[in-house]
Amino acid sequence: MATVVDESNPLLQDFEFPPFDVVEHKHVRPGIRALLKNLESDLEELERTVEPSWPKLVEPLEKITDQLAIVWGMINHLKAVKDSPELRSAIEEVQPEKVKFELRLGQSKPIYDAFKAIQESPQWTSLSDAQKRIVESQIKEAVLNGVALDDDKREQFNKIEQELKRLSQKFGENVLDATKKFEKLITDKKHIEGLPATSLGLAAQTAVSKGHADATAENGPWIITLDTPIFMSVMQHAKNRGLREEIYRAHVTRASSGDLNNTAIIDEILKLRLEKAKLLNYNNYAEVSMATKMATVEKAEELLEELRIASWDAAVQDMEDLKIFSKNQGAMEANDLTHWDTSFWAERLRESKYDINEEELRPFFSLPKVMDGLFNLAKMLFGIDIEPADGLAPVWNNDVKFYHVKDSLGNPIAYFYFDPYSRPSEKQGGAWMDEVVSRSRVLSRNGTAPRLPIAHMVCNQTPPVGTKPSLMTFREVETVFHEFGHALQHMLTKQDEGLVAGIRGIEWDAVELPSQFMENWCYRRETLMGIAKHYETGESLPEEVYLKLLAARTFRAGSLSLRQLRFASLDLELHTKYIPGASESIYEVDRRVSKRTQVIPPLPEDRFLCSFSHIFAGGYAAGYYSYKWAEVLSADAFSAFEDAGLDNDKAVKETGHKFRETILALGGGKEPLSVFVEFRGREPSPEALLRHNGLLSATASAL
Repeated sequence: MATVVDESNPLLQDFEFPPFDVVEHKHVRPGIRALLKNLESDLEELERTVEPSWPKLVEPLEKITDQLAIVWGMINHLKAVKDSPELRSAIEEVQPEKVKFELRLGQSKPIYDAFKAIQESPQWTSLSDAQKRIVESQIKEAVLNGVALDDDKREQFNKIEQELKRLSQKFGENVLDATKKFEKLITDKKHIEGLPATSLGLAAQTAVSKGHADATAENGPWIITLDTPIFMSVMQHAKNRGLREEIYRAHVTRASSGDLNNTAIIDEILKLRLEKAKLLNYNNYAEVSMATKMATVEKAEELLEELRIASWDAAVQDMEDLKIFSKNQGAMEANDLTHWDTSFWAERLRESKYDINEEELRPFFSLPKVMDGLFNLAKMLFGIDIEPADGLAPVWNNDVKFYHVKDSLGNPIAYFYFDPYSRPSEKQGGAWMDEVVSRSRVLSRNGTAPRLPIAHMVCNQTPPVGTKPSLMTFREVETVFHEFGHALQHMLTKQDEGLVAGIRGIEWDAVELPSQFMENWCYRRETLMGIAKHYETGESLPEEVYLKLLAARTFRAGSLSLRQLRFASLDLELHTKYIPGASESIYEVDRRVSKRTQVIPPLPEDRFLCSFSHIFAGGYAAGYYSYKWAEVLSADAFSAFEDAGLDNDKAVKETGHKFRETILALGGGKEPLSVFVEFRGREPSPEALLRHNGLLSATASAL
């Protein structure tokens, strides 16, 4: 199998670490086209010579899929962290060609037949768990890719796939553009009273970048955008109710009007997904989605309803508490609290109840200290050392850090990039982890040791200002722990079969287990006290503040739970019962679902669906429930450490070792329920999740 190498195009060079620093939009069209041409001839060669054996089927197949994943992953990553109109249009132009190749590969009859032959052969019993999982999932994926369809139906299927890819891309771009488009210039300081210094700094920085050269945090002018850090800050801290309302309304109507309107795109996506499901002989798209997940539609709905019942009364009480509190504070709106009031008054109630001001805690959470604490925790739990390796690999921005992961004997096991700061003009919001390359025996660099995995971790924190490091909210600390959990599962895999190494091949609803699991450690005293040091004085977070953070963990847990349940239920409803083009619109479905999942119904003009990227531009279609599904798994997994005793270092290390050898090591090579049972000794239960959220008693009486 030939690897295409073209020294003049960085996408086509043979590299250990991707040349992120030199890839430009001009490389995308020729690079992807040359790669696809090469892969097509590799695929033809494979189909001509295929035999139902590992060396003649799986190894060449892995080489084909891997090359495409790495090169496409590079440009897709750059689009997410260094977006430009030129890069966008280059990717848009070659994406259909890439999808066409993937469909051709996914619908290859010779490959499908060879996998079926392995499954039916005498050698089946001698295959490892991981190898069996590869064969089973390849057969299942091929069927879901339309391999068994007649020619005319397959042609229709392929058209649908192409169109869905295009629509998802457009949906995401509209959200990004609509978010960028909104700007509110404020010159009068009293209009932004209440906003913390960090947000004022951010708003002034934005103003400078938009041509207000003399803007300062102190005197303005300030530009408010819908970018998450500033949006959240306005909702939680701005005393100006009119400003909160304006920003809230802009946020929930993003990408719902004019040339960025996503409404028609959503309808078309839902229509095509249903058509695709029918072609594959499923009743609806949710069934297609569940075919490759742990849950079934019924099981997911059952869990969501169980959690809804446990959360409802608590959420109603949360609202009552806000009304009483705001009334006592003399708020005019106390009897009429609505969407742009809840975050603001919840923040004031949190401050008075727990005397915690998220902003005042920032100096205790400086990014360098947080990362040190996180790496020390990983060393204790999993026996690994993480060392800075800046300069070893090219990066796409000077703020990006590069790290080397070693085992307890000093052997290298993985690498990762960390891109921590917000860059609204070119970088997507949110936080995510993705693979750069996965562990693989077949793709060994030297022919003996497996190729080592490399991961990305991307966040959107407030950048350092002057000599002041990036100071984080506690929520941002949790986010870094979360993304690192994903990275650990990718990096600490012991699978040598590339197709199921790391996060590859793991059922979608199990993939959040390690990430949500890691968040729990932020509340463990030793961990938190280890990172919470004032960046100037070095003093530790006061003990009473720690206790309040702990108590505040269950603050408004019912409301936060219902918010996720609205998203998850709406997602399932749209992909099971909703009929595109019938009398009920998508927004009416949202309102109907919200009656059961929201204490305050959404505004009539709420168009949140138009920016629900998770299900229309991400991988969560008929899968948003998996956040809750995985929360059950992760809380239960963490309760194994609680049972062992969180202050018993020896027991924590032993349990950590077990977690590493099961959940983190086995990757997609074993069915996730078996992996969980191997770690926990039993099947998962929602008890730990409800206990952590302070919702346990509610469920006992309600069920």
